[in-house]
Amino acid sequence: MLIIGIAGGSGSGKTTVVRRLQKTFKDRIVVIPQDSYYKDSGHLTEEEKKVYNFDHPNAIDFDLLCEQVEQIKKGQAIEQPVYSYITCERSKTETVHVEPADIILVEGILIFTCQKLMKQMDIKVFVDADDDDRLSRIMQRDIEERGKDVAAVIKRYNDLVKPMHLQFIAPSKRYADIIIPQGGHNHVAINILLATIEKALNDKTWLRK
Repeated sequence: MLIIGIAGGSGSGKTTVVRRLQKTFKDRIVVIPQDSYYKDSGHLTEEEKKVYNFDHPNAIDFDLLCEQVEQIKKGQAIEQPVYSYITCERSKTETVHVEPADIILVEGILIFTCQKLMKQMDIKVFVDADDDDRLSRIMQRDIEERGKDVAAVIKRYNDLVKPMHLQFIAPSKRYADIIIPQGGHNHVAINILLATIEKALNDKTWLRK
């Protein structure tokens, strides 16, 4: 089993890279998204939810994430939590059943801020992109998928996303084994990543027992 971490700023193109890996390795790969492990904040008021900082490491339940990565490494299925950005709540009744696979892909903006989680990874990848490109993708995603308006997206970007990126996410790039510049558009770098994974899968000394 190969544990791969894919980090990078919001809107950097991580999803594009993940989809390419899924298309290539099909049923040999499962994805564990960091976004499923946000701490439950349903108790907050509506005004507090509007300014909730999703981009700070304290917002992530890393204890549960590390525990479930360890479980799946041992060949045990996990019940992945379900989190809603709209309500800021973790579902109390719904989970996603995840079975072990050859490749376990842990993906999220803050995964390289947790030393314990990084120690569980065999390959660490950072997807990089220009700030302007990231902002345009963030705007499209938050408007289309999360019901935000342009003014709200820009305010949140300036107040939270950009400062947190500079404080936590950009510095974590130094932990990466592979950096993919230009996000999901860099087909050469993605092909190098695919070749690295294929080699690791075929080299039993890479794989954890």
